[in-house]
Amino acid sequence: MNIAIDGMGGDNAPHAVVEGALKALEEFKDINITLTGNEDVIYKELSKYNYDKNRISVEKADEVISPNEQPVKAVRKKKNSTLNRAVGLVKEGTCDAVISAGSTGAFLAASLLTLGRIKGVDRPALAPLMPGVKGNFLVLDSGANAECKPQNLLQFAVMGKNYFENVLGVTNPKIGLINIGAEEEKGNELTKAAYKLLSTSSLNFVGNVEPRDISSGNVQVLVCDGFVGNTVLKMYGGVASNIFSIIKKEIMSTFRSKLGGVLLKPVFQNIKKKFDYKEHGGAPFIGVNGICIKAHGSSDALAIKNAIRQAKKFYDNDFINKMKQEVENLNIEE
Repeated sequence: MNIAIDGMGGDNAPHAVVEGALKALEEFKDINITLTGNEDVIYKELSKYNYDKNRISVEKADEVISPNEQPVKAVRKKKNSTLNRAVGLVKEGTCDAVISAGSTGAFLAASLLTLGRIKGVDRPALAPLMPGVKGNFLVLDSGANAECKPQNLLQFAVMGKNYFENVLGVTNPKIGLINIGAEEEKGNELTKAAYKLLSTSSLNFVGNVEPRDISSGNVQVLVCDGFVGNTVLKMYGGVASNIFSIIKKEIMSTFRSKLGGVLLKPVFQNIKKKFDYKEHGGAPFIGVNGICIKAHGSSDALAIKNAIRQAKKFYDNDFINKMKQEVENLNIEE
């Protein structure tokens, strides 16, 4: 498998990208990596390590798209950007997947303009895997589409089902619609119409899921528009971080609580690890005609390595072709 990585994407590029790529090469013996970026800069980082020069290469790209640029305009203007070149390698067939920790909007725009959508998909979705009490779950969409139509949410459900079945090995996962109430009549026009489509589909639809029940993990695939999904994603991460801070403060408040904290330290570390985005590596753009993994903007080497692991899992499970077979038969027109 060959993987293209935006060598200058993210807050910690290029050193974190280079280090993460080399860690991945050590762990996965059946991959090769191409880094896009300024050759002098990338090779300078590579010179700090001992590595197999036959398994990693550098593709010249001198422009960088920053997070504060207008995504579509930047992608079209900066043809020789590190992001465009990385996505282009997949289009050309040189690489089988692309990873970037750069601008989410620009990455999505470049993916759509260069690779296009899978037939039957109106709008690709950003789908991060999140930890729940009873297991991991997906929220689609988590920020790619602020406004959606009911049929988009149905497509998100089908794509999420495919993710769980073909990447995570979970048969017939439960599908839920994020809403302000569990009753069918609750919500706005979008959720009411989406409910009807989902309830008459062949999916394992369990109905509306209130925000307080999202984190239970009882429902594996949760669908909503990107505005709601991104709010859920950021709120979830923020609450988790604040709870850990409160617990740490309380533990350090007395000598007795400090002793208890020492005993419980392994427990807290395991819980924190579940919520750490670095462990998941990134979120895929599901619906794009290619494996595109968006890594967190502040990704370190561990996060980049795990983003590569995720891309490899998608490739090994033939995710794109399997999803094409299912989505193309949906016949939902926008």
